Amino acid sequence: MNSQLTPLLEKRRSIYALSKNVTTSKNELTQLVKDTIKHSPSAFNSQSTRAAILFDQSHDKLWDIVWDHLKSVNADAPQEALEATKAKIDGFKAAYGTILFFEDQDTVHQLEEQFPLYADNFQPWSEQANGAASMNVWTSLAEQGIGASLQHYNPLIDEDVKKAFHLPKSWRLRSQMPFGAIEAAAGDKSFLPIDNRVLSFD
Repeated sequence: MNSQLTPLLEKRRSIYALSKNVTTSKNELTQLVKDTIKHSPSAFNSQSTRAAILFDQSHDKLWDIVWDHLKSVNADAPQEALEATKAKIDGFKAAYGTILFFEDQDTVHQLEEQFPLYADNFQPWSEQANGAASMNVWTSLAEQGIGASLQHYNPLIDEDVKKAFHLPKSWRLRSQMPFGAIEAAAGDKSFLPIDNRVLSFD
């Protein structure tokens, strides 16, 4: 059986060597992210996932915020470790842009109140929805030949990010996706035996 999706999933890798040499316009990228998130699934059709797409100065500002926090919490770390961390953050900053993924807690809490029988499930279901949206966006970028990776500097940076970009208090930051032109391919990836991970029954 042929699949148009499987080759895209294989193409979607964590790419860290990124640059700003992207030919796709900001408007096209923004529309791609909007369309992808719009059609990503969520439990009870909650549509709780939110996103902010950062370009140019906003993109740089984000990674300056990340570095300021990491530098502060690692003030006593050896100089070598700090330099390695700075190089890593500079690598993300060298990308074309960053997509921030959030979950709207007002939406989640409304569902908890509306459906008390399932109240304990709405937070994990929210995380599943966010994972689906970020995975779909990542794959959509890969389809366009744009590299990305998924980073998690939350909750360290949460409050400063909301202040810097004037985002609603109810938006809970879940991940950061730097994206850009691919300057070096991902390395080989190893896999566990898939037959041990997926079982089939008649």
